Amino acid sequence: MKKYRLIIMLSFLVTILTLLFLSLIPSQKAVVFTKEDSGEIVAYLPLQEKQSFEIIYTHSIHKTKVIETYVCKQQKLKQIALTYHDPAVGMPANAGPGEKLVIKDGIYTISNMKRTFPFIDMRIGRVRANHRIGYVGKVYQLKRFFRPGSWVRMSVQSLNKVQQLKGVKING
Repeated sequence: MKKYRLIIMLSFLVTILTLLFLSLIPSQKAVVFTKEDSGEIVAYLPLQEKQSFEIIYTHSIHKTKVIETYVCKQQKLKQIALTYHDPAVGMPANAGPGEKLVIKDGIYTISNMKRTFPFIDMRIGRVRANHRIGYVGKVYQLKRFFRPGSWVRMSVQSLNKVQQLKGVKING
C-alpha cells in the first residue's frame, strides 16, 4: 500500500512540475506594452504570424488622423506604412530611399517602408491624441489600458502563460 501511495505522489509531483515548466515556455507572440522601461507588462496584443497592426492617433498640431502600420519581424517592430493628412510640422514631406509616396484626395501615404525598431516609447495622449491600436479590423483605445499622459514602451515579445496572466489582453 505504501508503494502505491508513493507512486501516486511521485506521479502527482511530476505532473505539477511538468505543468509549471510548460507554463514558463514562451508560446504567444505579442505586441507588449510595458510601464516605461521597467519591463513590467501592463497589456499585450496577441498576434498571428505576418499580421500587421496600426497605431492610430490625432496629430497634436494638425489635429488630423495619422496611421502608422507595423509588422513584427524577428522580435522587432517594422514600420511598413505611414498615412497622414498634412506634411507640415512633424510629418515627412517626401518618401525616403526605396519608399513610395502616394497623394490621393489630400491624404499622404508612404509605403514600402523598412524602418525597424527594437521598441517604441510613446506617451498616451491626454487631450486630443486618442491613441488607438488597430488589429484585424478592430480598434482598441489605449487610454482604456493606460492612464492618459503615461509613458509606455511598445515591443514584440514571445510571452509565456505566467506573463500573459500578469498583463491585460487588449483584444480579449
